[in-house]
Amino acid sequence: MEIREPDFQTIYYEGGSSTLISGLTAKWNDITLTYIPSKKNNTLAIMLTAQHTELKFLRLRWNFSAEEQPKRPFHVLGDEWERGYGTMEWRGISPERSMPWYFLISSEDRETQDRHNCVLAYGVRTRPHAFCFWRLDEAGVTLWIDVRNGGKGVQLNGRTLHAATIVFRNYEGISAFDAAEKFCQTMSTDPLLPEVPVYGSNNWYYAYGDSSQKEILEDADFLSKMTSGFPNRPYMVIDDGWQPNRCNGPWCCGNKKFPDMPGLAAKILDKGVQPGIWVRLLADLGHTETDLSDECRMQRDRGILDPSHPAVIDHVKKDVRRLAGWGYRLIKHDFSSVDMVGAYGFLRKDFIVPVSEDWCFYDRSRTTAEIVMDFYDAVKSSAGKALILGCNCFSHLCAGLVHLNRTGDDTSGVSWERTRRMGVNTLAFRMMQNRSFYLADADCVGITEKIPWELNRQWLYAVAHSGTPLFVSVRPGTLNIEQEKELEKAFAAASIQKDRLIPVDWMNNICPSIWMLNGKMVRFHWIRKEGPDSE
Repeated sequence: MEIREPDFQTIYYEGGSSTLISGLTAKWNDITLTYIPSKKNNTLAIMLTAQHTELKFLRLRWNFSAEEQPKRPFHVLGDEWERGYGTMEWRGISPERSMPWYFLISSEDRETQDRHNCVLAYGVRTRPHAFCFWRLDEAGVTLWIDVRNGGKGVQLNGRTLHAATIVFRNYEGISAFDAAEKFCQTMSTDPLLPEVPVYGSNNWYYAYGDSSQKEILEDADFLSKMTSGFPNRPYMVIDDGWQPNRCNGPWCCGNKKFPDMPGLAAKILDKGVQPGIWVRLLADLGHTETDLSDECRMQRDRGILDPSHPAVIDHVKKDVRRLAGWGYRLIKHDFSSVDMVGAYGFLRKDFIVPVSEDWCFYDRSRTTAEIVMDFYDAVKSSAGKALILGCNCFSHLCAGLVHLNRTGDDTSGVSWERTRRMGVNTLAFRMMQNRSFYLADADCVGITEKIPWELNRQWLYAVAHSGTPLFVSVRPGTLNIEQEKELEKAFAAASIQKDRLIPVDWMNNICPSIWMLNGKMVRFHWIRKEGPDSE
């Protein structure tokens, strides 16, 4: 489908809705909807303004002409709000299926060649000022644009909001994966990328928060040994458990097991390893931040700081500057999506905030998406030269504002089934975003005695040769000589990330086992001999 104005458009606001007359500009009472087409970029910008009316949603509809109907048979792939949760897949038409940010329609058939394939792509450019999701049915496509503030209408007060920029693309004669990569490059034109590949260790999946400064230094020693002689130095990321309160602020000091956080960063660096640290910037569950007034807390949950309040943004910047000032060169910020909207993305099948909820942020003049991105920008602008790793971030909104993004839910150092379900699915279905949106981190390889090595070594090999970041959780002293050799090879590949790994059977397998590595077929055996089990 060529980019064009929609056939039908409906605006929803506090107290009602109205169907607007199609055209490049449409008005109703104090509301103005304007489309700005660009023939050069083949895009359509959507602009909204209102003086007094509190705007909630815009629903746009394009009906297929006979020429625009997708070629059958075909498969449909949609994205997720934030991380993937092991359920990303190519499917048939489901009119009720909501697909955040973008979706693809592919006629690819492995019995034929890629030259016969046709891929139709529909999406919005990264960093829209609204939460956007698509629906597909046999007669056309519908785009919902959510401009609310929390659960209430946004108060623009005469301001013009660039809600989103729509992009449609048709690709002929290439694989669905190649088309997906090209479309991600079209949606995101300004990724924030590190100068060199990022890899290293994270202590979470063997420690799960039970750690100490001594153990982190042992981790750094082992990581330095495994990467000896590599010009590109790895990161040792200290995960949750270093701060006074588990999974909660404040972020001003360590606990008894981590008595000297600046000193720890310096000692890690002395070992030839770059220090990294985890943080949950909006959590104040114990109300320890007494310098912040009650209006700085979320209306929905008083244990969470409201990022629309200027004082909270100043507080976040102060915390990030402190971590960077301590010497940490990678800052992993977590939980912001669930803290801001009240639930993980997989629990919200259409609107990121249910229509039934009526809470709002402190500042009613900005959309939720704008508030989210202002928070991401505050972290980035305060981090100095430190890299930003987003976790539980809205994928389309953080592109260009984080260097790396955790693109899937947690893998595991305890359950192989969780690693298989979350990790492999994430790697396959989010790899097309790598280096276009950010560096796409499919999460760690948790190496413990609880997961059979013959399974974990495959996951290690796949991530190491995927061209995406590799992080490993392994307790020093637990690997034998052969395992250490394989880990060293994996780190060597991850330190340069020159390989290209592509899922082959992803059209009919949400946990692809057949891949192309640098043009050669590779088969992984993810399923245990006794078959899949529950977590």
